[in-house]
Amino acid sequence: MPRRGAATTSVSDDTSTTTTTALPERSPWPSTFTDGLPLPKLVVFDLDYTLWPFWVDTHVTPPIKAQEGGLKVKDRYGEGYGFYSDVGGVLDALKQKSIKIGAASRTHAPDLGRKMLTLLQIPHTSSSVSSKDTPPSVPAINLFDYLQIYPGSKTTHFERLRRESGIEYEDMLFFDDEARNRNVEVLGVVMWLVRDGVSREEVDAGVRSWRRRNKRC
Repeated sequence: MPRRGAATTSVSDDTSTTTTTALPERSPWPSTFTDGLPLPKLVVFDLDYTLWPFWVDTHVTPPIKAQEGGLKVKDRYGEGYGFYSDVGGVLDALKQKSIKIGAASRTHAPDLGRKMLTLLQIPHTSSSVSSKDTPPSVPAINLFDYLQIYPGSKTTHFERLRRESGIEYEDMLFFDDEARNRNVEVLGVVMWLVRDGVSREEVDAGVRSWRRRNKRC
């Protein structure tokens, strides 16, 4: 299925505004993380065109290796790939708030998806991180509590997430770029449809939707 006109998205393009190419000094939290209102217990992300602007099973040709300290990876043909620009700060903030993080992806290259998460680094950019003993970054995969990465229905992904985590569906919030994956809402999960990848604004919109749906405003 054609997607947004390009076969690949390179993070080495200095004009790009969608991927992380340098370590920011600080990344503000989504505003809903500090407004004192309830938050979900588990936040789950699709991968392709949600956390990163490509299909890992179509655009990326292994082997892949980390570049620029893990801010991006390059594949066999030298194409560069990385997260959308806000993703590192969002994942770091979720971890700081002790909110569980999951991935639910139906990719046909699950091993490559996991390898991408292993090589890409998440900088500690949240304003609350100040200890000199805190490492400057961690592999993205280390921030995920649950991984469901394989072909199949997203409802299957969430049924397994429920069994593994013990968290009720109504305490889950899911970010995905495909409207068809709203089928998880029959389980009680709240899904927020992202248009151009995860950002702080999309996270805030998703959290507010979750609060409205669960009457926790």
